[in-house]
Amino acid sequence: MPEAPRVAIVGAGFGGLWAARALAHTPVQVLLLDRNNYHTFLPLLYQVAAAELEPEAIAYPVRSILRRMPNVSFALAEVRQVDLNSRRLETSAGAISYDFLILAAGSAPHFFGTPGAETHALPLKSMADAIAVRNRVLLNYEKASLEPNPERRRQTLTFVIVGGGPTGVEFAGALAELMKGPLRRDFPSLRSSPGRVVLVEAMDALLPGFPPRLQTYAAERLRRMGVEVLLRAPVTRVTENTVTLKDGTHIDAETVVWTAGVQGISPAAHWGLPTARSGRVAVLPTLQTPNHPEVYVIGDLAYVEQDGSPLPMVAPVAIQQGRFAAQNVLRQLWGQQPLPFRYRDQGAMVTIGRNAAVVQLRNLEFTGFPAWILWLSVHLFNLVGFRNRLLVMLNWAWDYFFFERTVRLILP
Repeated sequence: MPEAPRVAIVGAGFGGLWAARALAHTPVQVLLLDRNNYHTFLPLLYQVAAAELEPEAIAYPVRSILRRMPNVSFALAEVRQVDLNSRRLETSAGAISYDFLILAAGSAPHFFGTPGAETHALPLKSMADAIAVRNRVLLNYEKASLEPNPERRRQTLTFVIVGGGPTGVEFAGALAELMKGPLRRDFPSLRSSPGRVVLVEAMDALLPGFPPRLQTYAAERLRRMGVEVLLRAPVTRVTENTVTLKDGTHIDAETVVWTAGVQGISPAAHWGLPTARSGRVAVLPTLQTPNHPEVYVIGDLAYVEQDGSPLPMVAPVAIQQGRFAAQNVLRQLWGQQPLPFRYRDQGAMVTIGRNAAVVQLRNLEFTGFPAWILWLSVHLFNLVGFRNRLLVMLNWAWDYFFFERTVRLILP
């Protein structure tokens, strides 16, 4: 019997994982590659950074997810080179040949060339990043508790978050609650030095792309929580102890968390793929690459315009593209033409601390407690694995009823 066509999927994020699921139990042999052996639920990554969830609560082993997919296998490997002409991947585990390739390798932090940002700012894009941010926050409190100089204490307990998108807004609210609740009780000697959370956004409103009413609600809610929200304030330089804004303002801070933007992974340009803005790969409407119809690019790595604007780099886009790329691969195998992708926007939601969120569902807008309940329900439902849902629900309940976070651990 002829060998089944080989489909290689690079990246076990939302796009890659949903593509593998869509190809399960079909007449192809799928190999899913990732440098980590787990899938990370990125929408809750900021809660790991804010000591609200354990890392393992939002990560799930890839092999466990694929267990009931007999034609899908996994390789723990990092792709180093893509040979498009020979249809071969050069990886840390050796060479891998393919008949079809789905690249879902994700994105990397984008520092926009800001001097000092890449060196001194902490990104929040991966599990390692989230643990590093959590460690920095907790270590700074330990350091401040031993610092006799009030000015140095204030600098140590000032946390600047650059970027007023969903991640920046959610992390600012979660960090403010952590500092005013558990950390205030843990460090009674610092009650006279409460610390600062400063959210810096270059645009004239938070949450770009959301309706103005929701943008205003988010800013006002954060300010009521004690977060200093600075709008129209581009960052021009980051040093070890200072953040400089375009108007010349200096913010003394030892910790800068960068959530201002993402870009396509840097190796993509060296793989012979056509790149567009932000290092993303320019693909055809069918999600195929020009001149290589057997190669699909999806998720954050793909640059696709719809109605004159590029699609956002968010999980729902990656999920829909993953499923769609898989269907187009099958259409090619059946001798049919691939179809153009069309994103169906189901809306967006952002939580802003306890009992508050903003939700946009097509033409409907919600704020406050109803939006927060909807946000909780959607995120719990979309988590991979019953155990993870249970862990997250228990952590949220403990935090909500007892105003306590038990994950305040400084770990390597």
